[in-house]
Amino acid sequence: MKVIVLGGDGFCGWPTSLHLSNVGHDVVIVDNLSRRNIDNELEAGSLTPIRPMGQRIRAWRELSGKEIRFENIDVAQDYAALLALLERERPDAIVHFAEQRAAPYSMKSSWHKRYTVDNNVNATNNVLAAIVESGQDIHLAHLGTMGVYGYGTAGMKIPEGYLDIEVTTDEGERVQQQILYPTNPGSIYHMTKTLDQLLFAYYAKNDRLRITDLHQGIVWGTNTPETNLDERLINRFDYDGDYGTVLNRFLMQAAVGYPLTVHGTGGQTRAFIHITDTVKCVELALANPPARGERVKILNQMTETHRVRDLAELIGKLTGAEVAYVPNPRREDAENDLHARNDAFLDLGLEPTTLEAGLLTEVTEVARRYKDRADMDKIPATSTWTREQRPGIPEQVKKLEHA
Repeated sequence: MKVIVLGGDGFCGWPTSLHLSNVGHDVVIVDNLSRRNIDNELEAGSLTPIRPMGQRIRAWRELSGKEIRFENIDVAQDYAALLALLERERPDAIVHFAEQRAAPYSMKSSWHKRYTVDNNVNATNNVLAAIVESGQDIHLAHLGTMGVYGYGTAGMKIPEGYLDIEVTTDEGERVQQQILYPTNPGSIYHMTKTLDQLLFAYYAKNDRLRITDLHQGIVWGTNTPETNLDERLINRFDYDGDYGTVLNRFLMQAAVGYPLTVHGTGGQTRAFIHITDTVKCVELALANPPARGERVKILNQMTETHRVRDLAELIGKLTGAEVAYVPNPRREDAENDLHARNDAFLDLGLEPTTLEAGLLTEVTEVARRYKDRADMDKIPATSTWTREQRPGIPEQVKKLEHA
């Protein structure tokens, strides 16, 4: 099938694009390269050296004989270009990664909050509106987050999107219903993903769009079989306090001899998935779309859950790294449990990649190889959830807040 990958230059988007191309799909990447611009803003680039998009695509063509095309479009702002692309390419499916993906970045300042809402919500609504206006039957697969649920449970496994409830009418009749599982976002970024859910529900109901929403856990790992083919195809490795995911950050810190920074008690339980499973899940979702007129298909894209302090202890034993408990910049419970269902992907044939020493060592080796590119000053998390937590607001952030 022909697949447009929005945000195909990013940490999840790039390996997904290569995987879909490798298994035979016709892939078009759409990206405005905003993640690279954020690197410039934060002065914290990928630990791994990311080649320009043109070099990446040429390397893939040279190695695979397959063509991936690239369009530089700001999906959130240039609706006309997006609509024209759909009318010209007539894709079978769209994979939507085109959102600012970091919770800490979304909380840096009022400017970053406004940017995240403007970019993420506009991008999603523009994609949905463009599909409707194009008149095409395009399946949209969106990368959401387990974070829409919050990080606690009511003594039950979080279902895949929908909760069975019973209501009693004024006449005393008991009525069975299903509703979207109640959301409890923990940041502006997570809040935008909860708004995405409502947009999807509306467009599926009103315009009969076919939509799959993938509620993904925290991604760990760096490379996939495709990105490992050549250094020119290497994936991002974010290690800074805003974009580095917790497990990758720990592995990088161990590789460079930096204490593993555990926020608060480390009692936060999170859902995880390896990057190779991310790309496989997207492929499975595209192969199993909902029918036209069905409600949004919501799948929990995660394979396991762990407490943060347990991960730190595991990596400390594996690498000899010290563990440092530091103040938590987030406003959240110190301890939580998290249990979620992921039956749908298991039923579709996913064989989960779970946390084991070999893969942890592989990521650590990537970090060691490129450790000279690390800026130690960028490792601590400096974005805080409330103004009273901030020791001081940098001048560049003050300028952004008033922009």
